[in-house]
Amino acid sequence: MEIAFLLVALAVVVLTGTAVASRLSLPAPLLLIAVGVAGSYLPMLPEIQLGHEVVLLGLLPPLLYAAAVQTSLVDFNANRRAITLLSVGLVVFTTVGVAVLVHSLLPDVSWWAAFAIGAVVAPPDAVAATAIGRSIGLPRRIVTILEGESLMNDATALVALRTAIAAGTGGVTAFEVGGDFVIAAVGGAAIGILLFIVVARVRKRVEDPVLDTAISFVVPFAAYISAERVHASGVIAVVVAGLLLGHKAPIIQTAQSRIAERMNWRTVAFMLENAVFLLIGLQARWIFEDVDAGGVGWGRVALICGTTLAAVIVLRLAWVFPARYLLVRPGADRDGNRPPWTYTFILGWAGMRGVVTLAAAFVIPDDVEHREVLLIVAFTVVAGTLFIQGLSLPWLARRLNVPPPDPASDALARATLLQQASKAGFEKLEELEYDDPHEVIALIRQRVDQRNFAAWERLSTMAETETPSELYARVRLEMIDAERARVLEIRSGGTVASEVVSEVLSMLDIEESMLDVATESRNELKGAQGGGIHSEECPELSAYQPAETEPSPVCAQCLADGATWVALRQCLECGQIGCCDSSPAQHATGHFHQTRHPVMQTAERGENWRWCYVHHQTA
Repeated sequence: MEIAFLLVALAVVVLTGTAVASRLSLPAPLLLIAVGVAGSYLPMLPEIQLGHEVVLLGLLPPLLYAAAVQTSLVDFNANRRAITLLSVGLVVFTTVGVAVLVHSLLPDVSWWAAFAIGAVVAPPDAVAATAIGRSIGLPRRIVTILEGESLMNDATALVALRTAIAAGTGGVTAFEVGGDFVIAAVGGAAIGILLFIVVARVRKRVEDPVLDTAISFVVPFAAYISAERVHASGVIAVVVAGLLLGHKAPIIQTAQSRIAERMNWRTVAFMLENAVFLLIGLQARWIFEDVDAGGVGWGRVALICGTTLAAVIVLRLAWVFPARYLLVRPGADRDGNRPPWTYTFILGWAGMRGVVTLAAAFVIPDDVEHREVLLIVAFTVVAGTLFIQGLSLPWLARRLNVPPPDPASDALARATLLQQASKAGFEKLEELEYDDPHEVIALIRQRVDQRNFAAWERLSTMAETETPSELYARVRLEMIDAERARVLEIRSGGTVASEVVSEVLSMLDIEESMLDVATESRNELKGAQGGGIHSEECPELSAYQPAETEPSPVCAQCLADGATWVALRQCLECGQIGCCDSSPAQHATGHFHQTRHPVMQTAERGENWRWCYVHHQTA
């Protein structure tokens, strides 16, 4: 009962702390660590010590899998050079640098123990980097590199740690070190790929979303344990399996299974990520007590901890700039712009350590001289990087003008993608054979068009006007509330089977959630300036460059008909102004069908994009 009560209490504190952090606009990991440190000194709380088995086997596999399955394999592959240099090169560089520093400040510590603590503090944490990076809105390219690095660097660090411990017990050669790393990497990747093949074949035959989600809960532990049993890297096995399963999910899973798995893993990751930071804080008291009894003066301990913390920060910055300009040399983006030096600095500053560092420190054998000092060094690096870098990262991003993802550009990309998908769908429709006495096909076309119109409508910058989609969402949500109330009233009477009632309520919930997502997306877009995206090379878009738009454009046809419009578009061939596809009359598209003029541009203030009717592309 005591353990059960403690687990429930931890969950309550995590949920409360996360909610308070959200209200105070603070990163939840930092607040939870502070709460954990304070809680460790409460007399009613038992001493909680994180064993390395609990973290490396119980927490690390699901956290890595939850991050990997949501990481884009395409983006990961596009940034593989930067990710490799950070996850392998930087870890080795930091391990050596910290080892030299610790041994010089504490000569009683053997060289192999110094290398062990260097490997412990070397890898930034996947949870900390992505949790803070996404919350403050870093550019997607930076977040992708941070995710990829933090997914793979644990493998390098754990192999280095295992090698250092082996050197302390019996000695290893450089050849054995290299062989150990190759076996760990290749073996882990092979097991991850093998597990992916097996699970993919099983999932193609599983249609029950509950069973499919249950399978996904087994995958990270099966991958990790299988790899570790053959002395391969369990971390790499979990990451490879997660990346591949996430990439192939639209093919090997049903829609219901994908939705169920996504929501369940979001919940699991949320609880574990935040619980990890609370548990880190709860280690403070007993670590400090062990140091106090260890015989090394607090002044010397503070010097070692402070210089090690500074070293991991400086070593990362000293690595990322030469690596970027000498080795990575990132190419230009779609707009032809190369990432500025500010991106590299933010990438170097976002090196927060987390629970893996603290857990790996416990792997150091108990008989190592001054082990308690090495543990507090690890704790200091974790807490220090989270507070110093985590708190300053949002301020630095603003000061260096590092832009977050542009909602307007995302909205334009979304509308373009839906338009291209609809084109493929309509082409398939023309190939099908069917009898349609009830005009079902016309209804399908109407619903697809409405979906696309709503996507284009989000690009409108007329914030003071309620668009048709906003009106629809507002009215329909009110109706759903009334419908749900009536269903609940009927349920109370007991005249309808509970299974039927639950099915109807689920239908209402799904519709409401779709409206909520669309509303949230529109709210994010409001106030954002339109950017623009570049699709594949389009000759029409290259031929028709942007033109000046009159200050107060109007749709003459709408005025003549006494109609209204949502937003306006301008033909770049003749300058004709027409209303958009989300407007009732759709005069801009009608103009294209009459004249075949291929390119139009937005005529709305604050927007900057063009659309090709021929190839369904934007610029």
